[in-house]
Order: sequence, then structure tokens, then C-alpha cells
Amino acid sequence: MSDTPAPPVILGDEPGSFPHGVLAERHPAIIQQVREAFPYGPDIHRSLDALLDNCTKGVIEPLSDGAPDRDRWRTWGLDAYVGRSWFDVPWLWSESYFYRQLLDSVGYFGPGPWQGIDPFRPFKLAELDAPETDEELAALDTLEGRPADERARALLHGSLWGNRADLGFRLSDVEAEKRAAVAGLVADDSETLWSLLPAADTYPDAGTETGSRAGTETGTGTETGTGADTETRTGVDTGTGAGTLCLVADNAGRELIPDLLLAAHLLANGRCGRVVLHVKPYPYYVSDATTADVVDALRKLTAARGAAADFGRRLWAAMADGTLTVRAHPFSAAPLPYAAMPDDLRAEFAAASLTIVKGDLNYRRLVGDSRWRPTTPFADVTAYFPGPVAALRTLKSDVITGLDAGTEAALVAAEGQRWRTGGTHALIQVRE
Repeated sequence: MSDTPAPPVILGDEPGSFPHGVLAERHPAIIQQVREAFPYGPDIHRSLDALLDNCTKGVIEPLSDGAPDRDRWRTWGLDAYVGRSWFDVPWLWSESYFYRQLLDSVGYFGPGPWQGIDPFRPFKLAELDAPETDEELAALDTLEGRPADERARALLHGSLWGNRADLGFRLSDVEAEKRAAVAGLVADDSETLWSLLPAADTYPDAGTETGSRAGTETGTGTETGTGADTETRTGVDTGTGAGTLCLVADNAGRELIPDLLLAAHLLANGRCGRVVLHVKPYPYYVSDATTADVVDALRKLTAARGAAADFGRRLWAAMADGTLTVRAHPFSAAPLPYAAMPDDLRAEFAAASLTIVKGDLNYRRLVGDSRWRPTTPFADVTAYFPGPVAALRTLKSDVITGLDAGTEAALVAAEGQRWRTGGTHALIQVRE
């Protein structure tokens, strides 16, 4: 564990602050968006009205006795926060519980006709079907024939900057898409990341992603917390990259596709033998990826043309043979930092060659949702993590660590504190 003491956790009780704006403005906007996205009946409209009134002017209420996850939320702190203002409890907890209550308001947990219906699905599909997505997929053709290292860098940065495709963020900042992302990163440990995922030496660079790793592998693997499993895997010879990469996904749609493309490249080039894609167990934070969103993204790829379709077919096959696995652990939607992760999840990350944590929310959970000094070493605040970990994130909240003093000073001089939340800066940080 780190000896670096954490500052107090962030609350949403300061008017004018970014967290207060999320609770007071973004959450009501999301309720309205959801209300208009489906032809809900009067009962659900009344439930949404009640949630709107409660989350802006009321106090946190308990889950019903019959709620399927009531006991889990009680272990996550619910009893301590019932009766308190949404603005006076940890911001991360308040946000997470809002999305849990929003699902309850639209009947997601059932029983009833709306059980299991993702209230954010129309927004996710609209983004996935947008012309910009097709343009990005067509650009994959230009990578064909380029050296493997160049393709790897391009796909890594695609996964990084894809995090700007955050629907909840754009609901409260409509200008975010219009601002160009800066070319430089505020922190860049990409060389360390690649050193933890060395390419297979046994395969010369073929200059293409397609069909470069044909073969058959029979192996036995164990996924901690789910029991032992025996796999027969076809289509990927793992070369020297025999380890597992855990990829903790953030958003669906235009971000999830670059994540999947990066996973396909790492598998094809022997940088890992297996990818475990961690997604949310239910709809969360508007655009966070679920298993259904993974399937939608794969279908989008396989229906495309050119290199995108080749990626899609190989990813589909990787799902079938087990070299790409989807994991939806309940803790993925917990209102707590990863320092509080359960033992089974800790064991999974400990066994991985590398865990890549994507996105702003996951970064807050990784380092702790506190107002760290930006120069606090990333390695110190992630010392608890059970294995090597990398963070890929565009900056959309106040939490930041691992900057050098000169970088912080230059950012503040140029932008004040806007650089922390504007979505136009990014980082790649690694702790070996």
C-alpha cells in the first residue's frame, strides 16, 4: 500500500464546482433525455418526476426490500448515506447511486415490460451509426501495409482519444466535440506500456493485420472467481505474448470500437495470448459499455467494409474461441475505488500481464476520487493495485495525478483549471 495519504474525497456540495454541476445540472438533463427516448407510460413518467425531485432537492432513500442488489448496496455504504443530501456524500457514490435509481425508475430491474431495457440504448446506437463512426472505420484501410509498431501506436491513440465519445459528458458540454484535441499528452508512459506487452519474436512483421496468426492452440486456463475452465482455442498462436491482458472498458460506441481494434492488434501480433474485456453488468453513466454494447460494436465492424470487416470477423472468432472474453463483474458498477475491490477481482488483475484501465470514471476509481495534488506520483496512488496497471484517459473531471511540475504550471497558465475537465487533454500512465 502507498504511504501517500489521500486528501478528502470529493463531494458535490460546493456551488459552482464541477461535481456540483454534474449533480444539479447533468443528472436532470439525463432524466429528461431518457424520458424522451422511449414511449414510457404514466407510471414511469411519475417515477422519473419523483427521481428528479429527489436527486435535486431531496435526500438519499433506501432500496426496496425486494431489490435484487439491496444487500450489495448495503455493503457499499447505503445504510450510512440514507437520509443525507445527494450533495453531501462522496461524489462518486452519489453519481453511481443516481444511475442505479434511474434504472429502477424506468423498470429495468422489473418485473414488467421494461425489464432489462437499456434506457441509454438509443443514444449509444445513434453514436454507433453516426457518419463519423463510418469515417473512422474507413480510415483503418490506410493502416494496412504500415509497420506493426506504427499500427500499434495509431490504435493505442485511437483507444485513448476515443474516450472523448462520452454521451453523459456531452449532455452537459455541447461544445466538447467542437474543440480540437491537443496533439500532446499531459503524461505519456506509452513506451513502458509497450515494454509490458512485448511483440512475439517468432513472427516477422507481415505488414497487415489480417490472417497473420493462423494456427491452433489447446490450453487450460483458470479465471479466478468463476471456476476452472478448459479451452480449445483456434485462430491465434500467441508466440511470446502468452499472458492475459485485462482491458477495463469505459464507454460504448465510438470508444468501444477502438478498444476492440486495439485488442485485436495485440492478439494478432502476439503481444498477449488472451484479452479479458471488463464491462459494466448493467447500463451505467449513460454510455458505459455492457455486453450488449460489445455485441453491437462487433456487428458494426463485421458489417463494415475493408479492414474494419476483417477486424470484426477476427474479433468475433476470438470471442468464440476464448481468446477474447467479456467479464461483467458486479464491482465494475460499484460506487467505490478499486482499492476496495473484492478478492476474486484482485486475483484476476494479479494474474494479468497488464491491466489497462480506460476512461475518466475508471481513473477516478483507480487513484481514488480525491483532490490530489497533480504532481502526486501515479505509482504511489496505485501501489495497492495487485499487478501492472496502465491508465488511458481523456480529462473530464478534477482528479489528476502523476504530472510533473512544469506541465502543471504550463496548463494552469494557459487555461486556468479548465484543462482538468474540458475533455481536450489526455494521458497514458503506467505503474509496472
